Amino acid sequence: MFPLLSADPPCTTDPSTFCYTVFKATGNAWLGGSANWLLTKPLKILMIIVIAFVVRLLIRRMINRVTTLPRGSGKLPALLRPLRERAPEVLGSAVIERRRQRAQTIGSVLKSMATFLVYGLAFILVLGELGLDLGPIIASAGIIGVAIGFGAQNLVKDFLSGIFMMVEDQYGVGDVVDVGEATGTVEAVGLRITTLRDVKGTVWYVRNGEVLRVGNSSQGFAVAVVDVPLGYTADVERAATVLGEAASSATASDALKDHVLEPPEMLGVESVTPEGLQLRLTVKVRPGKQWAVQRALRAQLLAALEEAGFDPPLGRLFPSPVPAVEKK
Repeated sequence: MFPLLSADPPCTTDPSTFCYTVFKATGNAWLGGSANWLLTKPLKILMIIVIAFVVRLLIRRMINRVTTLPRGSGKLPALLRPLRERAPEVLGSAVIERRRQRAQTIGSVLKSMATFLVYGLAFILVLGELGLDLGPIIASAGIIGVAIGFGAQNLVKDFLSGIFMMVEDQYGVGDVVDVGEATGTVEAVGLRITTLRDVKGTVWYVRNGEVLRVGNSSQGFAVAVVDVPLGYTADVERAATVLGEAASSATASDALKDHVLEPPEMLGVESVTPEGLQLRLTVKVRPGKQWAVQRALRAQLLAALEEAGFDPPLGRLFPSPVPAVEKK
């Protein structure tokens, strides 16, 4: 049994209190004494929720403004301008897609953090208004957070690796990368998984936390390396001259001139094998174009050697048979 109030609450006689105002308006002493719980605290809680919603909305709009790529332009979003970017301009539309995806991913992380902080602070303020002791609740939340973090450490590792990969711009959509287990063209970049497609068309889903090193073939420039076989009896100096002239002519053609950044360089004899010699020629090209240039140059150089009267290594055309093992 609750004890009955034998007298009016003291606040009903104090004109400076909200209790007195409610008591005078209703004539009910219990309602006046409970006015703080029935009206004041709900209004404060509602105000906290509304303010938190408005603050979150303003923060999300600000994040959208600095992470949105202007339509019809290849400019960087405002958020990415202070960050280092390694995307080569020659990738064209892939660069725009890369910048858009990078900005959206970083913006998504910032929005999630802002939502967690704003609503978390609002939740704590609401509990304080309800008169709850926040000490045990915060301690329990800390223990639960540690348990969840320990159980989901792989997920957290992937998430943090994805954030650093995005901020540092290690690779992006359109890049050709080697991440160890898989090599191919990046099709999508997320905070947890990176999607690659290799030359055979296989799609690889690589967890960001498992990527220990990345080889990117699409940053800055690339080098097309062409090794040409030559017989032992061939004149190496004359062959090098023929290959250099053929490479210069090929790289100046309409098919390759847009991909080449510097004139070809003949390095000379690269290796000596049982079949013959190998001459190496390199060309500095635009990122991602080294394979196409290598294939085109290889065909042109072999044809130039044949026209100049050089014979291919006999070991390459007529491999020596494996000697039979005599039975004892």
